Amino acid sequence: MAVMTVREAINRTLHDEMERDPNIFVLGEDVAGGAGTEGGQEAIGGIWGTTEGLIGKFGPKRVIDTPISESAIIGAAAGAALAGKRPVAELMFADFIGVCADQLINQIAKFRYMFGGNTSCPVVVRLIYGAGMNAAAQHSQAFYNLLTAVPGLKVALPTTPADAKGLLTEALRGDDPVMFFEHKALYSRKGEVPDGDHRVPFGHARMVREGGDVTIVALGRMVSFAEKAVDGLAAEGIGCDVIDPRTTSPLDEEAILDSVEQTGRLVVVDESPPRCSMAADIVAIVTEKAFSCLKAPPRMVTAPHTPIPFSRELERAWLPSPERIAKAVQETLRWG
Repeated sequence: MAVMTVREAINRTLHDEMERDPNIFVLGEDVAGGAGTEGGQEAIGGIWGTTEGLIGKFGPKRVIDTPISESAIIGAAAGAALAGKRPVAELMFADFIGVCADQLINQIAKFRYMFGGNTSCPVVVRLIYGAGMNAAAQHSQAFYNLLTAVPGLKVALPTTPADAKGLLTEALRGDDPVMFFEHKALYSRKGEVPDGDHRVPFGHARMVREGGDVTIVALGRMVSFAEKAVDGLAAEGIGCDVIDPRTTSPLDEEAILDSVEQTGRLVVVDESPPRCSMAADIVAIVTEKAFSCLKAPPRMVTAPHTPIPFSRELERAWLPSPERIAKAVQETLRWG
């Protein structure tokens, strides 16, 4: 197995899948990487470096630099998908889904249902999200909860290079629209990536750590925060299951419920604010379906219900932390 970063895994997967299927094309702002600048195309490899090398290999008809118009990007992707293509639309910042909400929520998510299953809309929308990079309130939000709430959309949140490859490959070969959330602070994370044809089915969580005391469900970048917390708790003799759902729609409820039935305790870690969040949703599912197994009230470790600060110190305080996760675990263990 090769060792690569999340960024490299996404880039490699795009190269491989575009080579395999000529109907796949990429569109978005600056995906050609520097077109129109003094350095020309590929001068910067795209703002996130994930589309580097694509235009040189596949040309401008399959790597399309668009105007700064998210509604145009997603609208064009929707029409192309209905016509038999497989577009990969990049939103440079997930925060801008509000600009193209109609195309996502009322069009792409509804086509198959409203046409009685006679058509499909295989759009993959890559959304770059997340705090921790000092990008302030309009460029740091984690909006996976909003799109998880929309019937007809699949939602994926890879946290490792292997899952970045496996989930993106699965998305590109499926016939449903997929919202593919990439945390900007995870792009440089390294890990082993299986060679060859590697696919991760949607709706199958990853058991990151195993322990019998508390179930921790963590989303996105919060998985690594939960791992750090668990490492510290192990010195106190506390063992935790750490579950990475990998996809929020579909959500692997069975994996979460099976773990809670064993531990009797639940802590959910979510970068989004608490109201109407994935943390609140997972707590509700467990409370409804495994209430008799609970030995303590479930706890949520989330960001506060405020905009994301620009100040580096305030942003660090805004985010959930390994220390807050460990404290939540310790508090739930105090219940009997």
